[in-house]
Amino acid sequence: MTGSILAPRCLTSWTRSATLAAALGSVIIVPAQAAPEDVARLGSELTCLGADKSGNADGSIPPYSGKWLGVPPQVDFKGTGNHPVDPYPDEKPLLVITASNLAQYADQLSDGQKALFKLYPDTFRMPIYPSHRDFRYNDAVCQATRENAAIAKLVDDGEGVVGKTGGTPFPVPRSGLELLKNASTFTLRAWTEEYISDNAYVLKDGNINWGRVHSRNLAPPLEPGKIGDTVGNSSFYLNETLLPQRDKGEINTGTEFWNDKTEPRQAWRYDPGTRRVRQSPGYGFDMSFPGSGGSITVDEVRLFNGSGQRYDWKIVGKREMYIPYNAYRLHSPSLKYADLLTPGHINPDAMRYEKHRVWELEGTLKPGYRHLYGKRKLYIDEDTWFPMLADNYDNRGELWRTSMVNYFYAYETQGQQAGVGLYHDLNAGSYLAFNLINEQRNGYQLNRPGFSPKDFGPEAARRFGQ
Repeated sequence: MTGSILAPRCLTSWTRSATLAAALGSVIIVPAQAAPEDVARLGSELTCLGADKSGNADGSIPPYSGKWLGVPPQVDFKGTGNHPVDPYPDEKPLLVITASNLAQYADQLSDGQKALFKLYPDTFRMPIYPSHRDFRYNDAVCQATRENAAIAKLVDDGEGVVGKTGGTPFPVPRSGLELLKNASTFTLRAWTEEYISDNAYVLKDGNINWGRVHSRNLAPPLEPGKIGDTVGNSSFYLNETLLPQRDKGEINTGTEFWNDKTEPRQAWRYDPGTRRVRQSPGYGFDMSFPGSGGSITVDEVRLFNGSGQRYDWKIVGKREMYIPYNAYRLHSPSLKYADLLTPGHINPDAMRYEKHRVWELEGTLKPGYRHLYGKRKLYIDEDTWFPMLADNYDNRGELWRTSMVNYFYAYETQGQQAGVGLYHDLNAGSYLAFNLINEQRNGYQLNRPGFSPKDFGPEAARRFGQ
């Protein structure tokens, strides 16, 4: 990333935004909003976040129970910073999908999953476990979501949200842009995150290029129990590169806002070679994500993030699919990287798939806009509003990359946590295993107080870089 040397104007902008004093700017309302009858359905036939409470016809998707808030009674959890503890340790797969029985289950798979079976017919498989809908969010999240169901609006051509923080903005989405905002603003993520993770870029021949990053994230509006307004900063991040050695000491930091049009993402990079901080203008979209070797774009971290302005978005519908779920085992310290990182794909024995209902969201590149991906598909879990799978197509319409993020319910946050991301390049036969923590002493440290906006941005990058 390159850019001009940071100027005082940028520092002024950062300070103004960090105090949440940003204006909403000109407002263009996108005419899509929940009807009163939809609001009334929350908590009755719908969960408080908008998912269908009922199970499916054959019972393979159970009714929503929401019986656990925080640590389940059978789990001995030692607190944040420890590796996740599986609440279902003794369960065995109900079935295993392989290349030989693929046709029987093809309707419940994405194009990307089917492509992996075609590419690796002898080794790729999907162990399918019993489906669970046992965890719930706290009452403040439900309250904020209910308020949003009545008042939340898209503004500025769908680039911004006006509503309440602390809950999902559109529990009954009526447009592709509303569904995208549910899935990409991460309104149900942890308040604070800190962790050191390993990134393994596994080449076709099985050789691995390693990376390691110390990540810090802060989302002030998501402090537990807090309900506010969607103005100013939505989150801050600071990532320090530890490996590879040639990039050690590089720092990328920035902030996100609730309105991508009036207040685009601000980002800076500290270069340890020159010991200077430079602004990264236009950071996002299909820029290569730092430390990924070009294997993923900035806007596909957690499958999609940032502005969706380059695509036309439409809701394809809701469908039943086998998706990664309750991914505790994959993050266990008992699993070593040498056992996990097999050629072509991660060791299937470490994976857990369940059948759930997902929203299918499709983005098609707008005329006159540029991006590596001409079409994108996101498969968004109805219970959590997090995208679990993504298929990315090139500008000829050919499926190029397929990816998944393995979420688990983090007991300390009473919400879902993004874990290992798996990003497959179907043309190169390679994949990136992103945010591995198995061989790190600590797991994800979540919802710990102590961060403030001053710990992020250009001045913080200078301090960390000295």
